Amino acid sequence: MRIGSEPGRLARRTILTVVGLIFAIPIISMMEFTFRDGLGGGYTLEHWVALFDPEQNSKYRQLFQAVQNSFVLAVVTVTIILFVLLPTMILVQLQFPKLRRVLEFICIIPITVPAIVLVVGLAPVYSIVVRVFGSSVWTLAFAYGITVLPYAYRAIQASISSVDMITLSEAARSLGASWLNVLWRVLLPNLRRGILAASLISVAVVLGEYTIASLLNRQNLQTALVQVSKSDPYAAVIFALMALAFVFLLLLLIGRVGSTRPGRKTT
Repeated sequence: MRIGSEPGRLARRTILTVVGLIFAIPIISMMEFTFRDGLGGGYTLEHWVALFDPEQNSKYRQLFQAVQNSFVLAVVTVTIILFVLLPTMILVQLQFPKLRRVLEFICIIPITVPAIVLVVGLAPVYSIVVRVFGSSVWTLAFAYGITVLPYAYRAIQASISSVDMITLSEAARSLGASWLNVLWRVLLPNLRRGILAASLISVAVVLGEYTIASLLNRQNLQTALVQVSKSDPYAAVIFALMALAFVFLLLLLIGRVGSTRPGRKTT
């Protein structure tokens, strides 16, 4: 194989097989663990059935509430990315290109700061947030919005760099389109892949975050899993598997939506 050439079919299959095994082995081990019948060596479905047993609903109420909290956090975090970061990036790209490096630097900073250090800086801020917005779990999305900035920025910027947004917007404006129509009908469809990728990454980060929620005394999926694992490790692993399955299905859905082109109206 020449240097710089693409890998052949065998090489690609080998790489995919190795990567697939790396991911599949721990997941299969987790699945096998959830069916174990204690130390006896047998297998049972009791651990799965118990999660949805009405008689034991109170036992796992904390976990289900944590799942709901994480879902709310994911929605609010994605909303912050789409309604704050995305318009800012588009505005900088079209009107203030000299500020692109400044915006990139600001968005990349959170990845260089450890989560525990970030919490120390956010603790005084959250004392004000509690007084203004209350102590509801959704307020944790403000911190998560900062945490996912580097990943969301890179995903969206990759789409912006691949599209000549200035030419597209000027062409649409010359045809009489308003700025709202330019954004909705011209720019966003061309940035769809980056927007979907940023949304998926944001959801994955929120579902897997533990340090910030624990130190700020908020309950999300990861903090609840740690607490439940001390008394019922099977339930903790089952919920972790369901979270992985949800993210995987979301990835497939986003890949499906991102690969389809918007239909064109014909007259």
